[in-house]
Amino acid sequence: MKFIIQRLGLFIAALAGLSLLVFLALRILPGDVAAVIAGTKATPERIAALRSQLGLDRSYPAQYADWMLDLLHGDFGTSVISGRSVVSQVTERVGITFPLIVMSLAIALVIGLPLGCAAVLTRNPHLRGLFHVVAIVAGAIPALWGGLLLILLFSRGSGLFGLFPSQGFPDEGWSDPSSALSSLVLPSVATGITAGASVMRYTRAAVGDMASSQAVDMAMACGMTRKQAILKVALRLATPQLVSVIGLTFAHMVTGVMVVENLFALPGLGAMLVTDVGNRDLTSVQSELFLLAALFLLLGFAVDLAHRALDPRLKSAGVGSQEVSA
Repeated sequence: MKFIIQRLGLFIAALAGLSLLVFLALRILPGDVAAVIAGTKATPERIAALRSQLGLDRSYPAQYADWMLDLLHGDFGTSVISGRSVVSQVTERVGITFPLIVMSLAIALVIGLPLGCAAVLTRNPHLRGLFHVVAIVAGAIPALWGGLLLILLFSRGSGLFGLFPSQGFPDEGWSDPSSALSSLVLPSVATGITAGASVMRYTRAAVGDMASSQAVDMAMACGMTRKQAILKVALRLATPQLVSVIGLTFAHMVTGVMVVENLFALPGLGAMLVTDVGNRDLTSVQSELFLLAALFLLLGFAVDLAHRALDPRLKSAGVGSQEVSA
């Protein structure tokens, strides 16, 4: 309980710091937000009225205090452009972005975990070299370039095989599951391949380190084969490190899928954020960035708790996972 309270305090402090960073970063951007929203033909009176409506005529501490009070009451603001609440817009777009992240992470794990373990199990130096090359090449492929290649190969209409749609999301949404899933296949593969290469490298390093440990030697001395000892003992001992890697991979995908969403014209969080930034919708962008930052911190908090629960050394030592990792 003491550990949870400490981590929760750090989470709240980091969230407060990030909120201040987001607020200041948007305020130092060049240009007048009210003038951009009002348009080039707006009168000075109209711009001044819009500045007052947005609260931009107040001091920065007053604006920040008002924003924090609204957040504490669950009010993330209303978009100046669309007139809709930020929460309703984010909730609508999460239904596309979150399944895309989950599918991408599943593909990354299916690729990375078995290949990482296989790279440790094999004694063939040529196969080890092949695994090394595959990890480097797959990890070096940008998701944008990989997505374009997948469109040329597998998209309907212009692709070589024409298996999956390459643009948009069905108007029916998830009421038509087959169409919705098929529209996410290519973007999830584009993101999952690159992430899978990272998972593969970390798995090979973590399991490889544990494969030379005394626990594995003792398991083999008790009658296990090398393969059994690695899969049953080394992999289990490496699980806390792999959980941390999977959590970080999931967090990185939150930003990675935004590029892919724009490439495949998916109306997810990435497309919404890009549109709001282009429209200089300060209220929406401010709250959206805060929610993304909160998601990153929440993932780190969850991984920290999972790491401590899985690693008995942390419980006995009474220290956090970051200290052991260091």
